[in-house]
Amino acid sequence: MTSQTTLDKTGPGDEASASPSGPAPAAGLRGHPWFTLITVAVGVMMVALDGTIVAIANPAIQKDLGATFAQVQWITNGYFLALAVALITAGKLGDRFGHRQTFLIGVVGFAAASGAIGLSSSIGAVVTFRVFQGLFGALLMPAALGLLRATFPAEKLNMAIGIWGMVIGASTAGGPILGGVLVEHVNWQSVFFINVPVGVIALVLGGLILLDHRAENAPRSFDLLGIGLLSGAMFCLVWALIKAPEWGWGDGKTWAFIAVSVLGFALFAFWETRVKEPLIPLGLFRSVALSAGVVLMVLMAIAFMGGLFFVTFYLQNVHGMSPIDAGLHLLPLTGMMIVGSPLAGVMITKLGPRVPLAGGMAATAIAMYGMSTLDTDTGSAVMSLWFALLGLGLAPVMVGATEVIVGNAPLELSGVAGGLQQAAMQIGGSLGTAVLGAVMASKVDSDLAGNWKAAGLPALTPAQQAQASEAVQVGVPPIAKGTPEAIAAKITDVAHDTFISGMSLASLVAAGVAAVAIFVALLTKKGANAEAGAGVGHI
Repeated sequence: MTSQTTLDKTGPGDEASASPSGPAPAAGLRGHPWFTLITVAVGVMMVALDGTIVAIANPAIQKDLGATFAQVQWITNGYFLALAVALITAGKLGDRFGHRQTFLIGVVGFAAASGAIGLSSSIGAVVTFRVFQGLFGALLMPAALGLLRATFPAEKLNMAIGIWGMVIGASTAGGPILGGVLVEHVNWQSVFFINVPVGVIALVLGGLILLDHRAENAPRSFDLLGIGLLSGAMFCLVWALIKAPEWGWGDGKTWAFIAVSVLGFALFAFWETRVKEPLIPLGLFRSVALSAGVVLMVLMAIAFMGGLFFVTFYLQNVHGMSPIDAGLHLLPLTGMMIVGSPLAGVMITKLGPRVPLAGGMAATAIAMYGMSTLDTDTGSAVMSLWFALLGLGLAPVMVGATEVIVGNAPLELSGVAGGLQQAAMQIGGSLGTAVLGAVMASKVDSDLAGNWKAAGLPALTPAQQAQASEAVQVGVPPIAKGTPEAIAAKITDVAHDTFISGMSLASLVAAGVAAVAIFVALLTKKGANAEAGAGVGHI
């Protein structure tokens, strides 16, 4: 791969300049850098928003479609897995066929899949179309970065990427609030339908503004076996984590899937050293700083996405908040991520990434520990404190990821490194939901029977116990119709106390993951290529 690009002619005055001084001025809208930034931001906003907006809608989806706890997890996991696995492949598709075409196909497919979810009447259909959302979303992310690299000169590229990153951060953080408004005042389907008009806007803007470009030495083959090995390994790992509470951690099926996953990762790594055009060039990981950046993104996403998954159930099902109230209670998290991002950018520029990233993960660890102390009587002020600290801790990691990962990669592999950065975050989010979900389910299973008996409630059959456990895992009391009020109150107390114990343990695990990430952050450094130019493009 090379940093130099060649551009398709789209009309008079649109021919690229190859002079070292940088891109030549563009005529009209086509290829204009700031309009290009606005266009790709609209498209990327849909993808980032859907990473968290669904968290608020999950309880309503679970209730409306009668989904199990594991099925609700797959609404998130299916999206993240498809997005993560396809990101690097999508980047190579953009290099081969043009980032403009790839971006527009991604916009159309993502909007269409979103509309299909809103029309779905079964949990299976929702999960299936969420996977398609992830696949088309993967086309958008690296294509957006490639378009920015081609249209902005070197001295302005970092500013453009910074704004692009803030759009992702703000959309990710703002998802719960927008989701709360839509779920409460419209329905859960509107969370997905909203992507249709946004997609139309992105498509129209893209057709008018975006300029096609592709790498001079574009790839001529694709690592299909590598894609299959990585996808299979990730699927087996997350499937084992989700099914372990049902099968049991000592069950042969659980360890069979884990073993197949480990074998898949090993075969993938071996194959990548043999194939001519690998999905992930393993030579990238010779850089300790780059490897640390990737691991840091995974660990951050495990703590953030995994923790957020349970917070929505805690606010709505334990505290009885409406979806919009739950979203508003997460406003301190949203606000501190938006406010903290530019501040983190200034600190990283002055101090380098090491101290801000380590400090951010320390704040994240403290926030997750604080969230482990939440109970049924915790007030809004205390919750807001921990949510705000979490947002403040996450901001430096969100902002610094591009410099640490992309900046430490060779310039000719910067596109692959950008896809790797996004893939690391998506994989971490999927693993976080799966791992912390497994912790929650195991804790609920182990505590529910004892808490039920201690409350003097009638004994449950094994089948009733399993059904009750599924309900409690999302904070819902398993109260049958016609249950006397006094008994219903006891069941509610047991369900909420058991849910809190599970969420507390999951939060402590997330805090431990964030604490490990502190030491990983100390291995990062400013990239040798951080100041390199963006290549050739239009401005």
